[in-house]
Parts: sequence; C-alpha cells; structure tokens
Amino acid sequence: MEAEHLEILNFLRRFPPFNELPEEELVELAKSTEISYFKAGSQLLEYNESISNLHVVRHGSVETYNRNGDLFNRLSEGGFFGEAGLLRKGRVRYPVKALEDTLIYFIPGSLFNRLFDEYDSFADAVEVEGHRRVNQAVKEQENRNESLSATVDTIITREPVSIDLNASIHDAAAKMTEEKVSSLLILDETQHLPVGIITDKDLRKRVLAVNRSSTHPVSSIMTENLTFIQYNNRVFEALLMMMRTNLHHLPVLKKGQVVGVIALSDVAQHESKSTLFIVSGIFKQNSTEELAELAESVRASFVRMVNEDANSRMIGSAMATIGRSFKQRFLELGEEKFGPPPVPYCFLALGSMARDEQSIVTDQDNAMVLHDDFDPKQHDAYFKELAGFVADGLNACGYTYCTGGIMATTDAWRQPLKVWKNYFTDWIENPSPEKLLHSSIFFDLDGVWGQQKFADELNSLIRKKAKGNKQFLGSMARNALNRTPPLGFFKDFVMEKDGKHRDSINTKRRGTGPVADLIRVHALAIGSSQRNSFTRLEDIIESQILPQGRGPDLRDALELIAMVRIRHQALAISAGEVPDNNVAPEDLSHFERKNLKDAFQILSNAQKYLRYRYSGG
Repeated sequence: MEAEHLEILNFLRRFPPFNELPEEELVELAKSTEISYFKAGSQLLEYNESISNLHVVRHGSVETYNRNGDLFNRLSEGGFFGEAGLLRKGRVRYPVKALEDTLIYFIPGSLFNRLFDEYDSFADAVEVEGHRRVNQAVKEQENRNESLSATVDTIITREPVSIDLNASIHDAAAKMTEEKVSSLLILDETQHLPVGIITDKDLRKRVLAVNRSSTHPVSSIMTENLTFIQYNNRVFEALLMMMRTNLHHLPVLKKGQVVGVIALSDVAQHESKSTLFIVSGIFKQNSTEELAELAESVRASFVRMVNEDANSRMIGSAMATIGRSFKQRFLELGEEKFGPPPVPYCFLALGSMARDEQSIVTDQDNAMVLHDDFDPKQHDAYFKELAGFVADGLNACGYTYCTGGIMATTDAWRQPLKVWKNYFTDWIENPSPEKLLHSSIFFDLDGVWGQQKFADELNSLIRKKAKGNKQFLGSMARNALNRTPPLGFFKDFVMEKDGKHRDSINTKRRGTGPVADLIRVHALAIGSSQRNSFTRLEDIIESQILPQGRGPDLRDALELIAMVRIRHQALAISAGEVPDNNVAPEDLSHFERKNLKDAFQILSNAQKYLRYRYSGG
C-alpha cells in the first residue's frame, strides 16, 4: 500500500463510523479516497446541489447550516458530512462552508451506500440509533415549513378584551370601538371562563337589523357555548376547526386561562387557502354531478400540501374535514330532495375520518343513529333512501363503497340510539375477539350532521364501560395484533407475495392501521376522550402506562410511516396514476428504507408490549 493510502487508513481507523468496519473494507476505503483543500470561507456544498461523495474533515473545520441559513453544526477533524444527501437521492440537505483552511477526504458515494446497507454498526454510527433516527427524520419534516407548523399563540396580536354580561349593548359597542377589536368576550363573575362572545356581525344582525335597543344587556345578543382552542394547536388546526364549526373567532386557552382571541382573518394570513376554498366550494354545489367535479381539486390540494411539507396530522385533518363537508352537503341535498327527517338523527363518521387521519385513498365508513321515537314501519324508508343517496354521492366523489358494508345503507348500522347503546354494551361487557373483529371501527366515531348529542352519548358510554375492563381490552388487544409490521427475522422487509401489488408493502394494512389499532386499545384503557391517534398518544404518555420513551417513539413511528404512505400517493397522482397504499422498497431512498425499518421495529416492540399488558384478557 502506498504511503498516502496508509496515512488515510490510519486516520479512518480512529473515527466513527469507520472504526468498526472490517480491515479489508478500511483498506478499500483508503484506496478509493481522494483529498482536496479549501480556503477559509469557501462554500463546500450548496443546498440541493448534486452530491456524489461522503466528505470527511482531515484537518481544519467546517460549519453546516439548515436551508433557512441557521447554523446546524460545526465539524472538525474526523467529522463527516454529506451523508443526508447521499441517502436522499443525491441532493445536498445542509449547506457547508469552511470555517478555516481545511483538508477534506472524499469517499465515493457508491462505496458509502454499500457500507451503509451491509453494516448496521456503520449505518447506526452514520446517524443515530433507530428510535433517535426516526425522531430526527420527523423533526426535520416538522421544521421544513414554518407557516404550517406555526402554533396558535404566534398569531395572537393582543390580550383578550372582555366585558361583564350585565353591561349594555351600547357599552359593549363603545368598548369594541375604543379597543379597536372585532370581538368581545362576555364574562360572568361566577364562572372561570367566558360565557359568551359578541362580534361586529352580531351588532349588525342582532341589534341594528332588528332595531334592538342598545340599553339591553349584552348577554341578550351574545353567542353562548363557546368553542375554545389551545394555544399550542397549530394555526392550520385552527383553520380546520373554524371550517368545521362555521366560526370566525376562537378564544385561545393556555393552562386554563384565556390568553387571546384569534379571528379567521388572522389565520388566513398564515395558511394556504386551498382547503378553505374547496370546503367553501362544496357547499355551493347543488348536485352529485357538480360535487363530483371537485374530486380533482381535492387531489390537487392533497398534492400541494405534501409538496409544502405539511405533516401527516395536518394532511389527515384537512382530508377528513373535506370528507365531512361532502357528507354534510349530501345530507343537506338529501333532506331537500326527500323532505325533512321524520325523527331527529345523527350521521356518524367512523374510522380514519373520525380520527382526522384520512388520506386521499379511502373508502366510506359511516352509520346513522336515530331518535328513540323511530318506528321502522313509518320512518325507515326515508332514512334508507337518504343513506343510499349519500353513499352513492360519496362514491361518485371518490369515497368508494365500504366492501365490508360499514355504511348507513346496511340495516344494522341504521338504528335508534337505544339499539346503538345495546350494541356497545354487548361488545364491551360480553366481548370476544370474533365479535369485535368487525366492530373495532365503531370505537372511532364522530357526529358530522344532525343531533351531535347522540354521538356524544355513545362516546361517553364507551369511555365509561371500557376503562379498566380487562376482558374487553384483552379481546381488543388480540385483534390489534392481527396485523403485524412487515419485518422478517433478520429485519428485512416482508412483502406481498402475489397479485398486482407483488413485492410491495401495504403501508396502511401493515403500518398506520396497526399503529392506530394499538393506540386505540391504550386510549380505551385509560378512558381518553380523544379520537385522533396523536392526541390519544398525548393522553397515553401522560398516564404513564407505557415504558419510558415508548410513547414518543410510537408517535414518531406513526408520523414517519404515514408520510411514506402519503408521499407515495402524491407521487402517483402527480404521475397521472391511481394512488394506493402499496409502496415498493426499491422506490425509496436509502434514508427512507432505513428509517422505515426502524419505524416498523418500534411498532413491533409496541405490539409485544400490548400483548404483555393486556394478556390477562
């Protein structure tokens, strides 16, 4: 070996990730490495430029930066950089500049990728151990787009302005004018939180338009039963909440105290209006044909959100809101077509839509809860026709019929409230894995139209009866273990064996689905009132029923698997193909494959713990 190569060999032996490689691999590295010199201040790598080598600092030091220009890291002798670009389709992720005169070793990317694939110790040292690598990938995803990750407290412009509920309308209007605000919180000294709100619109519609005296108390025109939002919710989530509730003002809570009020105009300055535009457009359409024409806009909105680096929680919530809006509009049109309902009812969303975790590839899962005055002979023809109208309309808009028949068109899933209560009581008090196999989806339910209190009563009953019920939780846990992550004995991917999806991984059936299933079991066990998997995990982590660190790991694993699925679907749409849930590993970068394996391993460990915790059932 030449002296120059021997010097490189001795150097690499001293530093990770090379120091644990076999001697023959180190020799090949030394023979393949080239060297170059850079003056202080030189730009070594620019963001998104092509990269083909791993860079190792032989002498001197460099600084790496996030793409927004913030300092990310400083590296000196033995430090390496460029690995993120090599693992992500050969594009630089972090710009690099020489801090002083610097010598750099260049290791060919093809050799680096081979070592990364063949030696776990090398791969782990290149980044970090499995769960931290997943966390790092998720953090990077969350930090890419500041506008999409901004929290509600960042758009509060001032402290809340309020007035006592016994004050006159005149005093309230004067205070709004003096304070230059468009809304005013109404306080009752006997209550901890505001009891109402008035807005400029209320003064126009409820005072001026009806010639109400301004001496009347402000309580006579206030909106009661306020909807609050937490300070650390994302601005994007505030927008979705406003769309769902048709509210233009939301009081913001922090540690149980109101810290401000945000208006729709505040939110609009921060967020893309694409989802808002689609939801608004849905309620302007007057036929199934017109609504079906919006399907292309929904796909375009989905792709835009992916391209803007929105995370899975934002995308899932947006798609669920759009899906709910389609249901609501079809129910409006149905009631116009068939007449008002003979008895009150509530139309339920089930599964991913109820959890705010919907993707662009989804079927329809729904049901109807009818008032207990329901008489099948008198009333069922109406509700069956209405359910069919909605199901056909949703199918025309891309929400395909549920192959398992979990739709309000099925007689069993179109029943009075008392029957639904009997269903859940039987499922929970007399459980078996077989009985719960096809009913687990009903434990994620949300009212989207009609009497919301029916859905609230069912969710309350579920929480009360399920919490601590070992036999029921054991049966639910057994079903949650039916779908396992696609990892073999040696942690290789286990792929579909036949059919059109041969040699691919179903990221819903083998990934996001099993994660949601096991999170649901833990949530039911502690009596959580949440439906979204991420917010359920917050309750689960707080309850401390999981081993230390497992909750955050599971959250990151869900986010990573979900985003692999979502990006795959967006790429298919952009290529003019039909999106699905099946991802071929060869279509993923080295970085994505490694992180996906780590995420599936976290899921596997979580399933083992689920089996252990609820085996008594």
